Amino acid sequence: MVKDIYTVTKLLPDTEKFGLISQMQRCAVSIPSNIAEGCSRNSEREFKRFLEIAIGSAFELETQLLICVELNYFSQQQVERIQKNLTTIQKQVNSLITKIAVSF
Repeated sequence: MVKDIYTVTKLLPDTEKFGLISQMQRCAVSIPSNIAEGCSRNSEREFKRFLEIAIGSAFELETQLLICVELNYFSQQQVERIQKNLTTIQKQVNSLITKIAVSF
């Protein structure tokens, strides 16, 4: 996902350097970073909190992709594969959150 976002944001205009480009890249990096940080925590409750942050970043990234389509920076076809992968990540993280929540 991170690689895809870095690749696709290269297509955005320079005027978005400190806007959508920066925000989308930070969101993409935030997803695996928060999952990794949560794994290092000593409790499932803390892990769940980091997973919730990761899924929030995933939904934020999805919104930014939709904004790019609405602004005609990308076509729907350009972001279709990324959105499909993002939806898979959202489902996986949400499933893990649900499993962790049941255990405590």
